[in-house]
Amino acid sequence: MVRAGKRYITSVVEPGDLPPYVVADLYARRWEIETAFFLVKRLLNLAYIWTGSINGVKLQIWATWLFYAVLLDLADDVADSLELPTERISLEMLFRGFYHFTVASTKGNKQSLVEYFCDPKNRDLGIVKILRKAKGSQELDLSPFPRLTFVPSS
Repeated sequence: MVRAGKRYITSVVEPGDLPPYVVADLYARRWEIETAFFLVKRLLNLAYIWTGSINGVKLQIWATWLFYAVLLDLADDVADSLELPTERISLEMLFRGFYHFTVASTKGNKQSLVEYFCDPKNRDLGIVKILRKAKGSQELDLSPFPRLTFVPSS
């Protein structure tokens, strides 16, 4: 929505209609497309291909978006098989694992991509992101009913 020359995150006009946690979630997701293009262009070295043709530019955009969608779909399948949230799967390491899958496949390994990436023997591929918790950090609770902490009075 554009009003008075300003851009908004949502088309909802009344601030009371959307809880703050929904607006915060929308704000966080606005970078997903930029992240997709950055990751795929870097992985496929598309950042070094230049074309002045509008068709060439459109082709790069569609190819990038299509490849990212397929990569994300594969990450969803791997996450489901491992019973993990998709955010725990590294798209970059999944992409890099294609090489290892191809080598294993040519040597007679008849696993599917998902089976290969979920196989415990292939954990060294780094498909699953390691959870790290920063010292002293506190999680921001944007839920509609934040956890209340009871502090007894002295």
